[in-house]
Amino acid sequence: MADVKTAASSAGKPKNSSNFMTNLLIVVACIAVGWVTWKFVLGSESNFHDGATREKAANALGTMYQGGFVVPILLATLLTLICFIIERALTIIKAKGKMDAGEFVRKVQYHLANKNVDAAIAECDKQAGSVGNVMRSGLVKYKEMTHNSDLDTDQKILSIQKEIEEATALELPMLEKNLVFLSTIASCATLLGLFGTVMGMIRSFAAMSQAGAPDAGALAAGISEALINTALGISTSFFAIIAYNFFTTIIDGITYGIDESGFTLTQSFAASYK
Repeated sequence: MADVKTAASSAGKPKNSSNFMTNLLIVVACIAVGWVTWKFVLGSESNFHDGATREKAANALGTMYQGGFVVPILLATLLTLICFIIERALTIIKAKGKMDAGEFVRKVQYHLANKNVDAAIAECDKQAGSVGNVMRSGLVKYKEMTHNSDLDTDQKILSIQKEIEEATALELPMLEKNLVFLSTIASCATLLGLFGTVMGMIRSFAAMSQAGAPDAGALAAGISEALINTALGISTSFFAIIAYNFFTTIIDGITYGIDESGFTLTQSFAASYK
């Protein structure tokens, strides 16, 4: 048993390392794409009245370019957010399964009431989600306990509960993985936007402090830089908060389904095999 646990533990390390490297590559790629977009797309000469000088924006893209060096950082943050929203959406939609958790649990209850464990396991395969995976693990142990004559009923129920807890411990981290990126972006994007705002205001006040008539162009550019960064930061943070709350709500529903399935199994066994 110790060898099995050691093997499982060592098998998990490369997977965690692989996840870290994948996430790191995504972030680095988004930073690169953000910088290229800022430099060559937003900074294209066609977006400015004065061409290569890039001081008089001709459209919204040129105006965004004038937001300064914080803009590519915010673009990279937005791209990272989009990547992890897509990744979480695909994972969580798959985890929800092909059948509503409540309907699935009712079908399993019906089969267990008729002592047809194999049919209940077949329902788990049809559900094909996190609730189905946990329920299937519990049902396999459930079936094993029905043929076990060495343990009493309470011990059998504890064994089923332990199996469900172990299966749940494997499912929940998969559901919650990478949500930290969404919560971090929700906080940091606003701060990055605020930082860009401060840099723009510094530039504006520097233009106003010049002797004689203030440089109206530099003043306008500084205010524009401040507002662009503010808008990018707030909008990125807004979408991150919406996505985070949306996914956590779905995960809470899946978690409730898992808890309900575990309760169903133990209560059914206690009622059918006293």
